[in-house]
Amino acid sequence: MKKKKAYSTNFIIGAVITGIVLVMIIIGFIHTPYDITKMNSAVKLAPPSLKHLMGCDNFGRDIFSRVLKGMGNTFVIAFATVTIGAVCGVVIGAFTGFFGGWLDEVLMRINDVLFAFPSILLALVFVSIFGTGKYNVVAALGIAFIPSFARIVRGEFIKYREMDYVKSARLAGVSQIRIIFVHILPNTMTVLLSSIMIGFNNAVLAEAGMSYLGIGVQPPDASLGSMLSESQTYLFSAPWYAIFPGAMIILMVLGFSLLADGIKEK
Repeated sequence: MKKKKAYSTNFIIGAVITGIVLVMIIIGFIHTPYDITKMNSAVKLAPPSLKHLMGCDNFGRDIFSRVLKGMGNTFVIAFATVTIGAVCGVVIGAFTGFFGGWLDEVLMRINDVLFAFPSILLALVFVSIFGTGKYNVVAALGIAFIPSFARIVRGEFIKYREMDYVKSARLAGVSQIRIIFVHILPNTMTVLLSSIMIGFNNAVLAEAGMSYLGIGVQPPDASLGSMLSESQTYLFSAPWYAIFPGAMIILMVLGFSLLADGIKEK
């Protein structure tokens, strides 16, 4: 009999890519070669070199340093966004899926209305009301991501609530809260972890898109999305200005996408 692989190829490749991304993010938190706000007209749009590994932007700022900081900002925003969406979504989905009845009807109808709108559109509405900045982006995207997590968890709880082991726990007098969070929730973790990875990807792209439009991370702070926006005028004269921030977004999304596929396969 052929031995089953412990981890899929997708999972391993995704873990390697994600590990590289996380190392770069940690380095950016600890130290950058240059001050990301320091301008130097003498190296304006300078190409990649040993001194400036990714070249310089139109203000003479080191792109490598800004990419490291931008990746950190994007990661923190995406992580906070998914945390808000997942925690709130899990609670809503667990209770509606387990108890059903009027609670399910009321909360899921509200959930369906929110789910009908693209998350980025809901975030744009939120930001237009409460203002720009990364904290508002986190709140906006976090709220927008709740419906998707709630639907996924609710479906899992509906599947598991009639299982024999759940019925046995009820007959044994186990409290409903314990059944929800100790007996059923752990069995949804494979699907939930995969959804979190996908949600993280969506959050990365949403944050980059909002910063690209100028309503996310605000200058002089660095963001991969805002760097892409600034670079569009120099696509032919200084292509490295757009290539490196774009490549980092692709790496972040690709790594977590492969991890999500690997978790599903396992």
